[in-house]
Amino acid sequence: MTAMFQLEHVTHRYDEGDGRGREALKDVSLSIARGEFVAIIGHNGSGKSTLAKHLNALLLPTEGRVLVNGMDTRESENLWAIRQSAGMVFQNPDNQIVATAVEEDVAFGPENLGVPPAEIRRRVDEALAIVGMSEFRRSAPHLLSGGQKQRVAIAGVLAMRPEALILDEPTAMLDPSGRREVLETVVRLNREEGITIVYITHFMEEAVRAGRVVVMDGGRLVLDGSPREVFARVAELRSLGLDVPQVTELALALRERGIDLPAGILTAEELVAQLCRYESLT
Repeated sequence: MTAMFQLEHVTHRYDEGDGRGREALKDVSLSIARGEFVAIIGHNGSGKSTLAKHLNALLLPTEGRVLVNGMDTRESENLWAIRQSAGMVFQNPDNQIVATAVEEDVAFGPENLGVPPAEIRRRVDEALAIVGMSEFRRSAPHLLSGGQKQRVAIAGVLAMRPEALILDEPTAMLDPSGRREVLETVVRLNREEGITIVYITHFMEEAVRAGRVVVMDGGRLVLDGSPREVFARVAELRSLGLDVPQVTELALALRERGIDLPAGILTAEELVAQLCRYESLT
């Protein structure tokens, strides 16, 4: 089966006028299968946002190639189909909202694709229902909370029927409640709708919800595995300037105090279960 995204020895240089350029990606190879939920983490300047922009041809590789649904992003005739296959959601929803009513904003993309009006109506209804925003269909976007705006932005992309969503730090500007709203929406899209998710974040607790975590540093891919595998490597993550989930940090502190806990605890529920097990054995 064709991978949803395939990066083959991708290097990207930004032209900074010095005749050489700055390498934001350095020989990155990565394959993401259809239906996967992949979180990409790394400190500022690690290359994670540059990588994300290659996944729907907002940027093109200086060296190597990127395939989206088997289509090479360097071939201009593929651009339209690539953008339909892989929708992009950015961190500031205000930059993606263009209309004065929620349902009009969600309809904007399909209208520009030339979708017939009856089908647009069906897609708008479906997309708003999926993100839990149907009751706000006639609301003015500027009156919504940050989390609600981001869910509208996601609905606008969903209405174009992409096979994958690329979300570049979509909760960075939101409060904890808004972050929770958006993350739960994304998890549901992956599990119930089968949409491939590439989720760029600097919140480790969000990355835990993915099926796979990729760690970037200095433009290179340095770790790739399940959340449990990646976050068990606490010392290595700290050396890269990254945190681990708070629950993982607490479990590590308890282990250092002599409490017999396994490595790689990721959630409060897991920690409670292990502490109950430990208590029953002592």
